[in-house]
Amino acid sequence: MISHKKIEKNSILMLILVLIVVSIGGIVEIAPLFYLESTIEKVKGMRPYSPLELAGRDIYIREGCYNCHSQMVRPLRDEAERYGHYSLAAESMYDHPFQWGSKRTGPDLARVGGRYSDEWHVTHMKNPRDVVPESVMPGYPFLATTPLRVPDIRKTLEANRAVGVPYTDEMIENAVLDLRIQVNPDADEIDAFMERYPKAQVRDFDGNPAMLSELDAMIAYLQMLGTLVDFTSYDVDANKR
Repeated sequence: MISHKKIEKNSILMLILVLIVVSIGGIVEIAPLFYLESTIEKVKGMRPYSPLELAGRDIYIREGCYNCHSQMVRPLRDEAERYGHYSLAAESMYDHPFQWGSKRTGPDLARVGGRYSDEWHVTHMKNPRDVVPESVMPGYPFLATTPLRVPDIRKTLEANRAVGVPYTDEMIENAVLDLRIQVNPDADEIDAFMERYPKAQVRDFDGNPAMLSELDAMIAYLQMLGTLVDFTSYDVDANKR
């Protein structure tokens, strides 16, 4: 048995022993991952973004919203009381890149879907202080007057499929149509759209049916955040385990 005194006085020996210990620890943590299909627990309700929601997410990233808003409710009581159920890894499984954020100048948006009306979001995006007087958020009124232009939404879905998002051939083939169906509740193809994207919200989001705007896409994205997973059934299943 090597005494501690010998180890402490011999830097080379200490280095070798440290490397051995770190290597064993690393193998114990990493090796099991090679035998798992996924490290993310699957939960009911999760689906890929619809084309309109995906376009809204791209605008969210383009405008730097992640700099002031996070999308991750931490498993702490005060967080859950303010924002809702703590975030699950599965909720970010189709995010490339994820929008967890690193700073909260504004509130967390992981559960913002359905919390406010479309009209509230329209007003908030145009001039935040009209609904939140203390807000320091800049206004984005141009989103309401800027037509949504997606160079090739099919290519966008294909790119996401390439990194693991399970878009089907049918979803990609109907991407352009689905982009417009979601703002037109009178469209004949609503049922097929809803089969492809369960729980998708279909309506004119920005209050201007004459134009498909960037604001339509942004609100469609915000209104779905945190709405896909049934946390009541998730908690029940967790208790059974």
